[in-house]
Amino acid sequence: MRLSRYFLPVLKETPGEAQIVSHQLMLRAGMIRQTAAGIYAFLPLGLRVLSKIEQIVREEMDRAGALEVLMPTIQSAELWRQSGRYEAYGPEMLRLKDRHDREMLFSPTAEELFTVIFQNGAKSYRDLPRNLYQIQWKFRDETRPRFGLMRGREFLMKDGYSFDMDMAGAQHSYNRMFIAYMRTFARMGLDAIPMRADTGPIGGDLSHEFIVLAPTGESDVFYDEAWLERRDSSDVDASDADALAAYIETLNKDYAATDEKRDLDAEAACGARLQRSKGIEVGQVFFFGDKYTRAMGVSVQGADGTPVHPLMGSYGIGVSRLMGAIIEASHDNGGIIWPDAVAPFSVGLINLRADDPECAAACEGIYAELTAMGVEVLYDDRDERGGAKFATAELIGLPWQLVVGPKGIKAGVVELRRRAGGAREELSVETALARLTP
Repeated sequence: MRLSRYFLPVLKETPGEAQIVSHQLMLRAGMIRQTAAGIYAFLPLGLRVLSKIEQIVREEMDRAGALEVLMPTIQSAELWRQSGRYEAYGPEMLRLKDRHDREMLFSPTAEELFTVIFQNGAKSYRDLPRNLYQIQWKFRDETRPRFGLMRGREFLMKDGYSFDMDMAGAQHSYNRMFIAYMRTFARMGLDAIPMRADTGPIGGDLSHEFIVLAPTGESDVFYDEAWLERRDSSDVDASDADALAAYIETLNKDYAATDEKRDLDAEAACGARLQRSKGIEVGQVFFFGDKYTRAMGVSVQGADGTPVHPLMGSYGIGVSRLMGAIIEASHDNGGIIWPDAVAPFSVGLINLRADDPECAAACEGIYAELTAMGVEVLYDDRDERGGAKFATAELIGLPWQLVVGPKGIKAGVVELRRRAGGAREELSVETALARLTP
C-alpha cells in the first residue's frame, strides 16, 4: 500500500480528551475516531490491527474445538425475562421497541440467546459436549465511558459458551478454554496472567480473569514471578484431560491476585519472588453450571432417559479492548511498537527523496518485490521531508522500517531498522529483502 493513497489522518498533537497512552496513540496514529461518547469508528490502519487480533482469537478457538456462530446484536426482551435478567440487568442495557411496540435490546452479552440456540439443536446426551462462540459487537451504556477502547460503550467481543452433561466434562471444557486463552495472548506478544476471580453465588474456584501486565494498566496486580517461568503451554495436549488439568493445577499454585483479592500470607510466602505491576483485564473464563439452562427450561435426555439440565461455562475476550491493551504494554516516546503478529503492516518502506529518480526507482523495485513475496508493506512515497516520514513511522509502530536514501543507493546499501529495540543495520538490498521475507 502506498501511503500517498492511504487514508491515514495522523495528528501531531495529542487530543485533550485522551487520558491514557493507548487512546492518545490510536487517535494520533489515525486508527480510530470518536463518533459519540464511548463509540468509535475504526479507520483503515486500526481495522487492520483489529482484524489481526480477531483472527488470532478465531484460530485458537477453532484449535480448541469451539464452533463459530454469529448471533444478532438485537435480542428480544422476552428471552431475558425467561432467565430473570431483563429487569435486573440495570441501566447499562440499551432497551428499545420496534414499530410493533415489541420490546427489544441491544446485546450487552448473549447467555440467553446461546442457550436457546443450543436447545434447538441438542436433544440428548449424544449431542454433547458442545462449545459455541461468536465474535460480535456488544453495547453497554456506561455512565462514564472513558479511556478510548478500554472502556467504551460499543465494543467487539468474543463470547463463547460450553455445554456439558456433568461436572467432569464441564471442568475439561473450562480447562480447554483456559489453555486456549493463554495461547491466544502469547501469540499477541502479551504477558497475560490468569488470576482467580469471584464466582458469586455459584461458589467454587472455576473463574479466572486474564490480566495483561502493562505499566499504565488500570489495576494493581501482585504475582509470583515463578508464574512467568511456567506459562509456556506449547507442549500441553489440550485433548488429554488429565495432562491439561495437571498443568493448570501447577500454574494455579503460583500466586497471582488483583488488588481486591490480595492474600498477604501468600505474598509473604513468595518472598523476593513477589512482583507488583499494573494490569488490564482482557478476558475471563467462568463456570456457572445450570443457571441458565434450568431457568429457561433447557434439558437433554440423559443416558438413563431422564432429563438433564446441561452445565454451562462462559468465555469472553475483549477483542477491541485488546488493541488498547497491546499498545499500553508496548510503546515508547515515539509511538506504538506493534508485535509482529498483530501489526497492520510488517514493513514501512521509507523513501527519503521521492524526487530523486534513482531513489524512487530503487523503492519501486523493493516495493514490488516485497509485495510479490506476500510481505505487507506500507510504502511512504509522499513528497515530505525525511523527518516527517520517520515521525510517522515511529508513531504507527510497524515492526520493520526499510530506509532508502540517495547516498545509500550510490553505496549499494539500504538501512533496516527494528522498531522494537531500535537496532539498525546497513545491508545490501538483497540481504534486506531476504531478512524481511517469511
